[in-house]
Amino acid sequence: MRYNEKELQALSRQPAELAAELGMRGPKKGSGEPALTGPLAPLCPQPVGALLLERCRVTQEEPSGFSISFMEDPERKYHFQCCSEEQCQEWMGALRRASYEFMRRSLIFYRNEIQKMTGKDPLEQFGISEEARFQLGGLKA
Repeated sequence: MRYNEKELQALSRQPAELAAELGMRGPKKGSGEPALTGPLAPLCPQPVGALLLERCRVTQEEPSGFSISFMEDPERKYHFQCCSEEQCQEWMGALRRASYEFMRRSLIFYRNEIQKMTGKDPLEQFGISEEARFQLGGLKA
């Protein structure tokens, strides 16, 4: 998976959509140390790590805990512990909405709605309307 380091640093300086101190346990080192985290915007001056939310699954593991796993390796999970069940639901929803697949489906949906209303493809002006990633037929469930 690719990412742009400068873009990641710029994102880390933006206000977080959601921020809290959560317990985190990675797939290999199960330290359980608290980790400050926020989708798309870590709470520290320099990003110390990031999870690219592409082809991932967010699953509730217990009332106040959830995990993130990836389709390529479903056994490799990142576990997070929240303070309450409500906080857990809030984080799970935010992470699902921040996933690449959710954003792609939203773009395709709104593209089609705009096209129905105006008769024009809104992506045409950017020269990307024919790219496979923006086509409904290429959408994997």
